[in-house]
Amino acid sequence: MDVADRVKGKLGDQGAVVLGAAADGKVSLVVAVSPALVERGVKAGAIVKEAAQVVGGGGGGRDTIAQAGGKDAAKLPDALTAAKAAIERALQ
Repeated sequence: MDVADRVKGKLGDQGAVVLGAAADGKVSLVVAVSPALVERGVKAGAIVKEAAQVVGGGGGGRDTIAQAGGKDAAKLPDALTAAKAAIERALQ
């Protein structure tokens, strides 16, 4: 989660970061969102939950940072796409 915070810090006050990794058939996801985007409706916990469902997992966290795990590593690209779509919907 430290990596997500560092990347988010480089994006400025309007940033959201979604990181995903697959190892040994399992998936790890981390979402970090700046406080300014939280105010606009983008919540890390909601984003990571939606992405985790795609990979057969679950997770959660705070509005600014959240993590999740899943069982289907082959669907990691789809999970990242789902996270991006969830962020875009929240910003509309």
